[in-house]
Amino acid sequence: MATDNQLPVISTPPAAQVPAHLVESTQRYVESGLRGAANTVRAYAGDWKRFTAWCQLHQLESLPAPVEALIGFLTELADAGKKFATIERHAAAIAKAHELANVDSPTADKKIKVLLKGIAREKKMRQKQAPAFSLDSFKRTIKSIDVSIPAGLRNRALLLLGFTGAFRRSELEALNIEDLAFDDDGLVVTLQQSKTNQLGQAEEKAIFYSPDPALCPIRSLQAWLLVLGRMEGPVFVSLRKNNQVTTRRMTTKYTNLIVQQSLGNQYTAHSLRASFVTVSKLNGADDSKVMNQTKHKTSAMIRRYTRLDNVRQHNSAKELGL
Repeated sequence: MATDNQLPVISTPPAAQVPAHLVESTQRYVESGLRGAANTVRAYAGDWKRFTAWCQLHQLESLPAPVEALIGFLTELADAGKKFATIERHAAAIAKAHELANVDSPTADKKIKVLLKGIAREKKMRQKQAPAFSLDSFKRTIKSIDVSIPAGLRNRALLLLGFTGAFRRSELEALNIEDLAFDDDGLVVTLQQSKTNQLGQAEEKAIFYSPDPALCPIRSLQAWLLVLGRMEGPVFVSLRKNNQVTTRRMTTKYTNLIVQQSLGNQYTAHSLRASFVTVSKLNGADDSKVMNQTKHKTSAMIRRYTRLDNVRQHNSAKELGL
């Protein structure tokens, strides 16, 4: 059974179906297959905790949960003004909890599907997307960073690498020095695992030199690595108040904070990735080139990531020949 801060423990396969000496290995493989990405697990655990607390308050069973409990919970989220994407994620977390416990989930009930469709229709809200910044404003931000202190060196390297590599915040958090391969042509970053690469297959990103040293992601990263003074371990770490470097891996939450402090509160760490796509498309890059860096699987995802809020951007009306 789950604790308040965890998803339910995965049910062990029945001994009658799996030989005794294989039960432990089978359990491990099933758990790895079901749980998914670490960030997803953390988000689902928080959602599950909220649902179990709601059920306790209303004296309802949470596992297995009756359909009526889920209807009430999702309705309360909707009435509280939660975004539809947030409500959907809560439903997915509850479904995952029931899957892990090997019991039927109320999310499969038709009434839940109708409820979610109705909530989506009433809200009529598109999921809020992280905005993209312009290249000029990004350059100004980078050049304004005080690189005479370790925090400035780290933040400059983080922003430049995050943007030019179209990294997810979770990928920046997990990045180790051993994943970096420098040569005369630039830098190749090997991702050991990512949101779309759960099986640990080889996945690489190429980073190139910039003619302007102040805007060069490779030189900036090398300057930060000199501060770290080691050959292995996390690339981006937290600092003490006196700018003393620690060995503690920097969290995705703090990465987001650095982006907002540097670029503005309207942006998030995901803006680095969205801006890479947008700037690349505005500069004429085709989808295959963009996908080679972002690791998106389809052009549809590239279109979703492209932020062209200004009607004058990327508009064929400029190319009519009049």
